[in-house]
Amino acid sequence: MPEQKPDEERGADGRSGLGAWVRETLIIVASALVLSLVIKTFLVQAFFIPSSSMEDTLQVNDRVLVSKLAPGPLDVSRGDVVVFKDPGGWLEPADTAPRTGWRKVATDVLTYVGLLPQDSGEHLIKRVVGLPGDTVECCDPEGRLLVNGVAIDEPYLADGAVPSELDFSVTVPEGGLWVMGDNRQRSQDSRYKQGSPGGGSVPVKNVVGTAFVVVWPVDRWALLRNPGDTFEDVP
Repeated sequence: MPEQKPDEERGADGRSGLGAWVRETLIIVASALVLSLVIKTFLVQAFFIPSSSMEDTLQVNDRVLVSKLAPGPLDVSRGDVVVFKDPGGWLEPADTAPRTGWRKVATDVLTYVGLLPQDSGEHLIKRVVGLPGDTVECCDPEGRLLVNGVAIDEPYLADGAVPSELDFSVTVPEGGLWVMGDNRQRSQDSRYKQGSPGGGSVPVKNVVGTAFVVVWPVDRWALLRNPGDTFEDVP
């Protein structure tokens, strides 16, 4: 029997090992992309905060994770911070230079599968103050909002902000949400869209989900808890 040559044996093993490594790497990368896409589609999505309307809760350039279980298996509640698609006329046209070439392709792919946060091109983030059927008013003699006749103290308001400088009284229509920014004097929210379809309310169907954690920058990491005590007396 002819004797094997050690060099030939090592060469064959080397080629086989490289091929297996390439296949395993491709499988891992493909699996990670598929898993990320599934998570983004059904469970969690990242978003970027472009404005100061939710200060001090959220700062410009924060990245938040949004649970897509509400609305859906879970209900949206008063006090939740929600991301929603522009119902129409809430956002000014974007004035940013469009990406081109490989940067655009890479950004679009990574955003689509959920590895990059969704930009603010057509989404907004506000706090839910009124649910369908609620009556929201401003303001009582102490300057507090009223929800179904109950005055609420809002601990999440920005430092120095007042509940509203604009008087209003609305009943939220079926299938809608009344939303307001925490930085009230810097927020173009439901109060200023009362002449729009829906009377300023946001259709529940436009809600992407509820924000539950700030993940970036690292020193800003924090859970976004619903302030349940604020609305506990509202019928």
